[in-house]
Amino acid sequence: MPTKAAVLGKPVEHSLSPVLHQAAYAALGLSGWSYERIEMDAAGLPEFVAGLGPEWAGLSVTMPGKRAALEFAAAAAPRAVAAGAANTLVRKESGWFADCTDVDGVTGALRAAGGFRAEPGSTGVILGAGGTAAAAVVAFAGLGVARARLVVRDPARAGETLEAARRAGVETEVLTWAEVDFGKVVSDASVLVSTVPPAAVAEHAGELAAAECVLDVIYHPWPTPLAEAVAARGGRIATGLDMLLHQAFGQVEQFTGQPAPREPMRDALREATRNVLPLPLD
Repeated sequence: MPTKAAVLGKPVEHSLSPVLHQAAYAALGLSGWSYERIEMDAAGLPEFVAGLGPEWAGLSVTMPGKRAALEFAAAAAPRAVAAGAANTLVRKESGWFADCTDVDGVTGALRAAGGFRAEPGSTGVILGAGGTAAAAVVAFAGLGVARARLVVRDPARAGETLEAARRAGVETEVLTWAEVDFGKVVSDASVLVSTVPPAAVAEHAGELAAAECVLDVIYHPWPTPLAEAVAARGGRIATGLDMLLHQAFGQVEQFTGQPAPREPMRDALREATRNVLPLPLD
């Protein structure tokens, strides 16, 4: 029987997940497997997934359905619970299982592209407080980053990321964007993760680039002002495209039960994005 998988989101037409999964299935010799894009909002996700037949092995979930995916699942990985969201649903005999391989995406991008190695008790900085920020703070815990500074425009909207930090055991301080000294906030930071639009950081890019390791989750258009500032100082930068690649490895492994073919997946993503970034592997 053919086996199916898909990415759910809204909008979803520009998702690069099919590039990664189709390359993986081909490299693994899974000729009966397919992977498609399905337009789906958070409200429609539970009914849709509940109605899927046994031929469905797994689902990638992008915005706006990640919290709905976690709430729908019969069981969840601790890191998904910590992040408060799931980008992965895997069919099990006991029901759908939720995971958050976005954490792998942040970790893998920082290590492979950013060259990051945390010192015990180190400090990280996160710009923004959306879903990616929550995944980043959970990734910090796994990387050994003990403290985080969360820089946001409205501290009242940082609650979900603060809860993720609390569940992950990362001591977190919230700073207001309009009042912060960006040079000072990264002066002792071993890692900076920017989850905000490029224009938001443009005037502060030179100061922010002083962080030892930088992840800018934006990859289009490229380069961003922050990436240009990091390059000007001779540093290495990890990107959202690196995150996309590294989060897909875990999804493929959970869907198929086989090790992810990392190089074929990387090569397919590079080709699909016209080799805009090198996408190094560990």
